[in-house]
Amino acid sequence: MRFFPSFARSVVIVLALGLLMLRPSVALAQDGLQPLLQQYQAEIAKPSRSAVAQVLGALMAADRPGTAEFLLRWQDRGVYERPGDGLFFYAEEAGGTLRLIDIDSGAVVAEVSSREVNQIRPNSGVRAVIAAALVPFELNAPDPTRRAAALEAIARSGEASQIAPLSGSIEPETDPVLKERKERLLTLLTAQFGAARHDRLAAISGLAGDISIEARSVLNQLTARVPGVGTALPEGVNIARVLTVGADISEVEAYDRLVAANLAPPRQSATDRRDVLAQHIVDGSVGGVPLHQLDTDAARTRAYEALEAAGTVPARAAGDEVARAVAAHLFYEVYAEPDAEVTTAAEGALADTSRALGLYQTLDLVLDGLSLASIFFLAAIGLAITFGVMGVINMAHGEFIMMGAYTGYVVQLFIPDYTVSLIIALPLAFTVTFGAGVAMERLVIRHLYTRPLETLLATFGISIALQQLAKNIFGTQARPLTAPDWLSGALTLNDIVSISTIRVAIFVLALIFLALLLFILKRTRLGLEVRAVTQNPGMAASMGIDPDRINMLTFGLGSGIAGIAGVAIGLYAQVTSEMGANYIVQSFMTVVVGGVGNVWGTLAGASMIGFLQKGIEWFNPSNTLAAQTYMILFIILFIQFRPKGIVALKGRAAGD
Repeated sequence: MRFFPSFARSVVIVLALGLLMLRPSVALAQDGLQPLLQQYQAEIAKPSRSAVAQVLGALMAADRPGTAEFLLRWQDRGVYERPGDGLFFYAEEAGGTLRLIDIDSGAVVAEVSSREVNQIRPNSGVRAVIAAALVPFELNAPDPTRRAAALEAIARSGEASQIAPLSGSIEPETDPVLKERKERLLTLLTAQFGAARHDRLAAISGLAGDISIEARSVLNQLTARVPGVGTALPEGVNIARVLTVGADISEVEAYDRLVAANLAPPRQSATDRRDVLAQHIVDGSVGGVPLHQLDTDAARTRAYEALEAAGTVPARAAGDEVARAVAAHLFYEVYAEPDAEVTTAAEGALADTSRALGLYQTLDLVLDGLSLASIFFLAAIGLAITFGVMGVINMAHGEFIMMGAYTGYVVQLFIPDYTVSLIIALPLAFTVTFGAGVAMERLVIRHLYTRPLETLLATFGISIALQQLAKNIFGTQARPLTAPDWLSGALTLNDIVSISTIRVAIFVLALIFLALLLFILKRTRLGLEVRAVTQNPGMAASMGIDPDRINMLTFGLGSGIAGIAGVAIGLYAQVTSEMGANYIVQSFMTVVVGGVGNVWGTLAGASMIGFLQKGIEWFNPSNTLAAQTYMILFIILFIQFRPKGIVALKGRAAGD
C-alpha cells in the first residue's frame, strides 16, 4: 500500500477500519480496553520509561475490564501490534503461525505469520514500571504466587498509593502466611505514608524493638536528618538538634557548611594566596603594592584585598574571617519528616530497636563462639589424649585431620549419596587414622619417649612427608567434601541471629565425643588403665597394666578422633594437603590453656579460645589475622599466671 497515492491509501484504511468495527470479535466498544489503548498507540507500541507512566495512569483511572491481564501480557512481551490498523492483540502459537486473540472479547480473530505483526518488547526499565503498576491488581490474584510477588514488589518500592489496595486485600486473604505478610507491610507503609497522625503513631509503636531490616529501614528514614545553617533557627521546621561548634562539629566542618551554602567565601591558605598574587603582577607591583614590599603577611593580605576590591580575583576568607563567620551563624540538623510527634515516636522506637539489636548481636556472637569452640575441641581432643598420657608433642596431628578429610572425599567418589557417604566416611576415617596413628607410634614414637626434642622434630618431619604424599595423590587443588542437603541450610532466628546447619552438626558431634570420651575414661577398663598410666606409669606397670600397650592404643585413639574431626571440618572448609596446618597451632593452644590430658580442660580451653577469637574479631572484623595475633598474646600472658592451664592435672604430662 505504500505505492498507492495518499488519498487512495486513506480510503482503503477507512474502509478496513469500518469492516473491522462491524465484526463483533474486534468491536471497538467505547467501554472496552482497545479504544483506550488506541489513544496511546505510539506509547504502547514503542514504550519508554518517560512515556509509560502516562499510559499506566490512564489505564488505572479508566479501570476497564481486562486491564490487569493486558499489563501482565505487556510486561511479559505477549502483546502484538498489527501494522495495518495499529490494533493490539494477544497471540498464541499454532504450528508455524500465530493466532491473534482480541483483547476485549478473547476470541481468535486471525492466524498470521510472525512477520505480519510486531511483537512489543518493553525493556527492563519499562517492565519494572509496569510491575509496580500491577501491584494493586495482583494483591487479589487467585494464584498465591502472584500475590506473594506483588507483596515483594511493595516491599522493594513502597508508596502511599499502595496503602488502600493493600488494606482492602487483607480481609479476603485466605493464606495465613500471606495475610501476616500483608499486615506487616501495611504497618510499614502506614508508618511512612499514613494520612492520619494517630495511625502513623500506632504503626511506629508497633515497630519498636523490631530488628528486621525492613523495620529498621523505615525508622531510619523517619529519623533521617538534613544539615542546616543560618543566622537564626528557621521557623516551621522540625529541628532535630542544634550543634555546638567545637563539641558536635569542628570549626573546619562548620565553615565548610557555610561555603557549601554560599554564606561565606572559601578559605585560602598562604600558598594559595601567594600563587594568586604571582599571577597578577603588573609593572612590578600587585594591587598597587610593590613587589619588594610583599615580604610580610600583612603586605600580601593588603595586596590581595586590593585585587578583591577591584574584582580581579574571587573573594577568599582569611583565618580571622573564618572564626567570625562561624561565630555569626547557627548550625543545626533538621528532620526530613516535618511532623515532630512522628519523629519523636520514631526515635523512641529506634532506641528500643537498638537495645534489642544489641541483645541479638550478643546472642549471635555467643553462637559463633560456641561454633568455633566446638571445632577447636574436635581438632584438639585427640591431641589432648596423646599429649596428656604420653607427653608426646605430635606435630603431625594436623595431618591426621587432613587424612580424615581426604577419606571422606574418597568415599564420596564411590558413593554419590552424600548422606550415606557421610555415614560410611566417619567410621572409616577413624579406622584409617587409627591405623596410621598406631603405625606411627610403633615405628617412630615408641623409640623417642625419653627424648622430647627429637620427638618434636621427628613428628614435624612426618607432617611434611604426609603433606607431600597428599599432594602427590590428590594434587594441589582443593577437593570438595559436600555436605548432604539436610546440612546445607541455616537455622535462622531473625535477621541478626543465624547459624549454618553444618556448624550445628559439628557442635552436636563435639558433644557426642565429649560424652563418649567421658564414658570411656570413667566407665571402662581401658579408661581406668589410661588414667592409671597418666597418673603414675610405674605404679600402673606394677599392677599388671602394660604402659606400652596403653600408649599405643591411646595414640591410635587420639589419631582416630582427629580423623573424624577432619571429616567434620572438611564439610565446610577446603580439603587440601595443608588444611591440618591451619588447626595445629589452635589445637596446641587449646590443650595447653585448658590443662594437659584432661577432657574438661580441653573443653574449657576450646571455649576460651573460641570466644576470645570471636570477641576480638567483633572489634576488628576486617582483620582476622590481627585477631589471632592478639589472641596468642593473651594466651602467652595467661600461661604466665596459670602455667598448668585452666584445669590443672597432676601426672606425668603436667609435671613435664
